[in-house]
Amino acid sequence: MAYAIFKTGGRQFRAEPGVTVKIPSLDAEPGSKVTFDEVVLLADGKDVQAGKPLLKGAKVTAEVVRHGLGKKIRLFRFARRTGYRRHGGHRQGFTEIKIQDVKGGKD
Repeated sequence: MAYAIFKTGGRQFRAEPGVTVKIPSLDAEPGSKVTFDEVVLLADGKDVQAGKPLLKGAKVTAEVVRHGLGKKIRLFRFARRTGYRRHGGHRQGFTEIKIQDVKGGKD
């Protein structure tokens, strides 16, 4: 089972062919192909390659499935005895991608 750890949006994600992953929003249309070349780690079942800090030539290709908004986070500020109350919410955007291929490179 081959997998890779790649970076995008300031976070790291595990990629396996055929798996769907939610990542921070990308500026790409649904159905389009995207390539991630910031691969940190690559494993093919028996051999593991780790980058210093990245693997040269390694790529993860994926297809954009959809864009959406995550679960609502409720914000509430309160100060006792003063009548001060404020509330709000936030929904973080995401892009759902389906991993097509994981290609290895040289360290």
